[in-house]
Amino acid sequence: MRFAEPLRLQGGGALAEYTLVYETYGTLNADKSNAVLVCHALNASHHVAGTYEGDPKNTGWWNNMVGPGKPLDTDRFFVIGVNNLGSCFGSTGPMHLNPATGKPYGASFPVVTVEDWVAAQARLADALGIAQFAAVMGGSLGGMQALAWSIMFPDRLRHCVVIASTPKLSAQNIAFNDVARQAILSDPDYHGGDFYAHGVVPKNGLRVARMVGHITYLSNDDMAEKFGRKLRNAAESNDYKFDFGIDFEIESYLRYQGDKFSEYFDANTYLLITKALDYFDPAREFGGSLTRALAGTKADFFVASFTTDWRFSPERSREIVEALVCNRRRVTYAEIDAPHGHDAFLLEDERYMNMVRAYYQRIWEAMPVKGQA
Repeated sequence: MRFAEPLRLQGGGALAEYTLVYETYGTLNADKSNAVLVCHALNASHHVAGTYEGDPKNTGWWNNMVGPGKPLDTDRFFVIGVNNLGSCFGSTGPMHLNPATGKPYGASFPVVTVEDWVAAQARLADALGIAQFAAVMGGSLGGMQALAWSIMFPDRLRHCVVIASTPKLSAQNIAFNDVARQAILSDPDYHGGDFYAHGVVPKNGLRVARMVGHITYLSNDDMAEKFGRKLRNAAESNDYKFDFGIDFEIESYLRYQGDKFSEYFDANTYLLITKALDYFDPAREFGGSLTRALAGTKADFFVASFTTDWRFSPERSREIVEALVCNRRRVTYAEIDAPHGHDAFLLEDERYMNMVRAYYQRIWEAMPVKGQA
């Protein structure tokens, strides 16, 4: 969907015009009360669920969560996935032509924030005639967007589902993001962000950025169980090679993830999205008080965290819960003992899935109109 009205950005700039790519699943009911917005995390997109015809490998990033009979049941709910501005999966971003210059935006694409994404999503909802969502849901960076929805548009969602997220990044998290960005910025093929004109991609920087990020998505226990100190060629030899190549299975795995990422993700997009992560802090305008920041919210909340998630630890989810309780909001909190670290929100865990399913059952039972259009 194309938007001609300028979007004013939190950083002071504006996008004169832009396009949002989105996907929908299920059927919108008669009074448009069964719509659920699913917000994506760093390297995901609008393709939340299902598989594209002719491309069986291209399965939605939350396919185990969204679909017929799944926890977020598309036989009941009309689900919308939106690709965020600045991304590289269709919505206007650095790879697209700047109408003012006729050349790709590149590094000149304005820095966007979580709040900017939410403002753009609200315009899409307006265009679709959806005045209020049954729920806005997201994990990780998507959870930040869901939280921002509850603050910015309190009357436009009945439920806010925040999974494996945080009200702001810690200094350690910001540090990891900056190391990843520096890997890209220092790659000679980056060319100040205008690498498109040079016909190259800063693959080395993207590889290292992804490797750094991926380490933070896994728990120590998960890494130990999957890889331990196993040598890559242990079947042939138990000897080290004593060089700087790949000895250990974990090295092989991280390089594989980095190589794969560098083939499909845009370097400028990575810089933009990690900065959006860093800047998110709704309590900042309220003297650091998350309680005050959430005082105007009206939704009911479901908040979930995972015990081994050290990127966005359970303590950070509890901060959200405590602030909501102080504001007498209705909040359901699940702290799930899972070994997979931050990535647990994307994986199968029967307890986790059942809790989300039960919460959406509650939303369904309270629906004003359950029938389909």
